[in-house]
Amino acid sequence: MRLLSFIYVLSAGMVLIAGASFGQNDDLKYLRYDTDLLSKDFHKGRREEVRRQMPDKSVAVFFAAPERNRSNDDNFQYHQDPNFYYLTGFTESNAMLLIFKEKQNLAGIQSYEYLFVQSKDPNKEMWTGRRMGINGAKQLLGIDAVLLNRDFNGLEIPFQKFDKVLTLPFPKGIVDDKKDNIDLYDLVEQFKTKSGYPSDNNDNVKLSKIMSALREIKQPEEIALMRKAITMSCDGHIEVMKALKPGMHEYDAQAIAEYIFKKNGSEYVGYPSICGGGENACILHYGSNRRPLSSGDLQLNDMGAEYHGYSADVTRTIPVNGEFSEEQRAIYSIVKEAQDAGFAACKPGNDFQDPGKAATDVIKKGLVRLGITKDENEYRKYFPHGTSHYLGLDVHDAGVPGNLEAGNVITVEPGIYIPEGSPCDKKWWNIGVRIEDDILITDTGYENLSAKAPRSIEEIEALMKEKNMFKQSK
Repeated sequence: MRLLSFIYVLSAGMVLIAGASFGQNDDLKYLRYDTDLLSKDFHKGRREEVRRQMPDKSVAVFFAAPERNRSNDDNFQYHQDPNFYYLTGFTESNAMLLIFKEKQNLAGIQSYEYLFVQSKDPNKEMWTGRRMGINGAKQLLGIDAVLLNRDFNGLEIPFQKFDKVLTLPFPKGIVDDKKDNIDLYDLVEQFKTKSGYPSDNNDNVKLSKIMSALREIKQPEEIALMRKAITMSCDGHIEVMKALKPGMHEYDAQAIAEYIFKKNGSEYVGYPSICGGGENACILHYGSNRRPLSSGDLQLNDMGAEYHGYSADVTRTIPVNGEFSEEQRAIYSIVKEAQDAGFAACKPGNDFQDPGKAATDVIKKGLVRLGITKDENEYRKYFPHGTSHYLGLDVHDAGVPGNLEAGNVITVEPGIYIPEGSPCDKKWWNIGVRIEDDILITDTGYENLSAKAPRSIEEIEALMKEKNMFKQSK
């Protein structure tokens, strides 16, 4: 059961002793168990690149993500703001980062960058986990100038003297905890007061452009983590293919895949798993995953793991009984042909929209060929979304669509969705197909990072005849 966050019977002295033993342990090994996190040199290099692109006499301001309440005194598992994580590797709340173009002197510390963190608190750490504090942040993150967030308000920082105060949109959903006078809400309000926000020297556009351009090109360390997230996602899809059969529910597919993600070290899912069977395969962001599955249904599984902040995004559509019907096969074949055409357009120098144009052209012609549409311009009834987006720290990651470059990671995800009641032959109704892969743009072309998960009809049908990890046979 969940423990209440106060003690009925223990004495105050006993609580403090237990908390001190837990929260004041300076052994940093208890703060990080993973050995393949992004290095502090990676984060330092990203901060230096931000500073290089900043205009003279400017300061850039970043805030951590807010904590989000699920219900009553239960919060959702904390997830750091992607930009904040990208620049620091810090995964705690109630924090702030300042990057200055020119060296400053704050609190007697000369530096270009200052990280503000919450203080060590043995009693709170006993309940909600260890905090880095100043010393932990310095040693683990490699940031020399680390101050307590409670000290920010007392610092003399003349924001008005800078030509530019660069900000991102303030975090959404910040709530003021009246019991905490130095939470994220207070940090933001203190910054607004100190800077006179919104002021004449405030720029809330340039920093977004800098961060989008940086995050759009993945560094080798990032690609290594993305490979892990994508591989474990493919493993989850493969196990679902082996296990799925009539009589199961949509949530069985979700449970199997997410078990594989966790078993392989994923901290989160990259986004809520979409497991749409039958008519639900035609709902793009379907989420309840409660429908029972029958022979003859297709199931569209859009599921991806997140590993050390980086998300995969993989979709496979499979027949619940293990064999595609004639109509399902016809629609699936068009979508796969469209995806292949999109892959071929994934080349450095091509426009970001080129994979989508290539895929769309195939779908337009395919729908007319099957008699589902009479005119190619009607394709949007059945293919209403784009084909590609950037992928990284967000499943729909930051980026500035332009020409594709080596180091971009994008999705290619065409689909056809024909809901019941569509103006076509009823034999096509409730067929929904999407195939999605994660594509790394290379110097010479592309690499399909999610190729491990079968996507041809023949491969899928063969795999669905195999036994799954739970030793169940069809």
